[in-house]
Amino acid sequence: MLLKNGKIINPARNIEGMSDIRIENGVIKEISQNITPEKVEQVYDLTGKIVTPGFVDMHCHLREPGYEAKETIKTGIESAIQGGYSAICPMANTKPFNDNAQTLMYMIAKAKETAEIGFYPICAVTKGLESEKLVNVSQLIELGAAAFSDDGKPVENMRLLREALKYINSLGKIIISHSEDSSLAYGGVINEGRVSEKLGLKGIPNITESLAVARELEIVRSVNGRYHFAHISTKRSVELIRQAKKEGLLITAETAPHYFSLTEDDIKDYEAKYKVNPPLRTKSDLKAIIEGLQDGTIDVIATDHAPHTIEEKTSPIQIAPMGIAGFETALGLTMTYLVHNHKLNLIEAVKKLTSVPASILGLENQGKIECGIEANLTIFDLNEEWVVDSSKFKSKCRISPFDGLKLKGKVKNTIIKGKIYNAD
Repeated sequence: MLLKNGKIINPARNIEGMSDIRIENGVIKEISQNITPEKVEQVYDLTGKIVTPGFVDMHCHLREPGYEAKETIKTGIESAIQGGYSAICPMANTKPFNDNAQTLMYMIAKAKETAEIGFYPICAVTKGLESEKLVNVSQLIELGAAAFSDDGKPVENMRLLREALKYINSLGKIIISHSEDSSLAYGGVINEGRVSEKLGLKGIPNITESLAVARELEIVRSVNGRYHFAHISTKRSVELIRQAKKEGLLITAETAPHYFSLTEDDIKDYEAKYKVNPPLRTKSDLKAIIEGLQDGTIDVIATDHAPHTIEEKTSPIQIAPMGIAGFETALGLTMTYLVHNHKLNLIEAVKKLTSVPASILGLENQGKIECGIEANLTIFDLNEEWVVDSSKFKSKCRISPFDGLKLKGKVKNTIIKGKIYNAD
């Protein structure tokens, strides 16, 4: 195929400009202006469209095996492609947990049945996510583990975390941290503060996250390790990570779109569609998250796609599970709240969705547009306005805190290994 007249954003090389792209046998063969079409080529005129590396989500939950009513690997992949993702990294809190070779191999095989998406599972750090015994790290890496995380739960055993960090780093992989003090979070429903008091709900204090971040930074410092912080949501966490980076610690961090687009003030009633972990924070925290994205303290925008059934998310907020569908609104939220609001320029925003997560995880053929590599691309309209309607999601989770919201920026196509998918 031949992609004509698109505006190419290639953040890995800090390139932005008009160009054509020729793709043959799933590989990028030529990138230049005014490429003459050949008779055998299918030509796509992308006038007015943006072409970027395929989005890379280093943090999502596909639920299968074990929770197929919430999401399957098939529906999760379809939702990801709809959202512009050419690569995804599902977390290990399935049932059984992805802490063993059999489960890992099952997930990879199921993904191949759906699409040739880049599928890079994150395996558990500890058996059963119980913070007691390390998984068989070397075996899981050999079978395809991209990184290790007990996400959904923190690794509470600091001795084990320290040893795991040294060992996993020695094999070229990283730990992704769910930074949370479980004793402080226990029983909490939303952020502790004015809104939790007004609604009479038990709150989760800000220090639940920042206390864990501070503790884990000391572990990282003690072994000079590489470490990644997931779903950062508080001002204090941003401050701690910023200072640690200035000191030279080899750390990276992510946030999710709901932490720069929503706050606790959006929870007007007892609707569980706003219930996430970590919880939606204050306006001050949201401002700090955006500042962290601006100055590079926060490296990555990940979705933390965490689907649940309609029945679960319409149950009372006190008992409903935490998590929302994230794939299909990520681009729109990023463009609307960051790029169109002049918080990030386009190339910086794209970098946090593509080249940076690919680089952190060492994913070949992802996060860049270069001749000789797989054609994994996202095509979107920066200025197209659309209204979120979760009833039309590809995900099984068809309820969203963003329902009815008008966003500016829409995915049009996702190209994976040269195969084009229509996102309209």
